[in-house]
Amino acid sequence: MNLYEHTIIARQDTSPAEIKQLTEKYSKIVEKNEGEVVKTENWGLLNLSYLIKKNRKGSYIHFKIKGNGKLIEELEKNESIDKKLLRHLTVKVKKFDLDTNYFTKKDDIEKTNNKEKN
Repeated sequence: MNLYEHTIIARQDTSPAEIKQLTEKYSKIVEKNEGEVVKTENWGLLNLSYLIKKNRKGSYIHFKIKGNGKLIEELEKNESIDKKLLRHLTVKVKKFDLDTNYFTKKDDIEKTNNKEKN
């Protein structure tokens, strides 16, 4: 099995409930195609570097997936049809970094560090 990091960007006007539905929808596609979602991260609403389909911001969802190439083909085929998504990107990796959360707020990191010290 190969390891993939897969990120999708949803339109900025997508509600939190719709984000949850998108996450579940693509997780089910992975499971139907004999894959496994190791971790899902919702990075939230972030600024885009440039306008994509007249949007300045996008809601990022990141998946860490174990699976094969056909799984990724099926996933990307469904995402290219979905009107709620702006972009998607899949990167094959050698191993997952499950410890680091790159998009947590600084306040959350400080709270976590204080809890570990106590």
